Amino acid sequence: MEYTPVLQTKYRNEIIPNLKKEFNYKSVMQVPRLEKIILNQGVGQAVADKKLIEAAQEELTIIAGQKAMKTFSKKDISNFKLRKGMPIGIKVTLRKDKMYEFMERLISISLPRIRDFNGVNNKFDGRGNYTLGIQEQIIFPEIDLDKINRILGMEITFVTTAKTDEEGLALLREFGIPFKNIKKK
Repeated sequence: MEYTPVLQTKYRNEIIPNLKKEFNYKSVMQVPRLEKIILNQGVGQAVADKKLIEAAQEELTIIAGQKAMKTFSKKDISNFKLRKGMPIGIKVTLRKDKMYEFMERLISISLPRIRDFNGVNNKFDGRGNYTLGIQEQIIFPEIDLDKINRILGMEITFVTTAKTDEEGLALLREFGIPFKNIKKK
């Protein structure tokens, strides 16, 4: 028997019928789906300390379960002592099984570990995609607290095929992302 992530099974068996009924879709292909999750971490202090970018890359690789790539500056900015081509961040794009596994760990383990957590904001980008900002990478259980030298934040972007923010919100709500002030229909 082939392995299927729990959230992928939930999407097929529960979320598709629920969204099809809620938005009166004629076909299963109209139902929005999660395309990819992008983890992005800006490390501006890496301009002064090169070891920071290596440590951040290692941590993001551990969190995602997939090798993180460095991002480089596109132009010179003298006020920030920044030269074109310097590493200033890290990103990793998760798709398919790894995407569903990461989302499950985020919803069930990591988000509840945030101090004073009462849900995430529901500000979408206008096209059904959602970006969640996290202040501390230490909410992920994969990170060893003794080995980190600096607390860094990150952005987690959920890219969906939804055409509107309302459809994107309904999709992510069905997956179990705890939004603030949203009543389930």
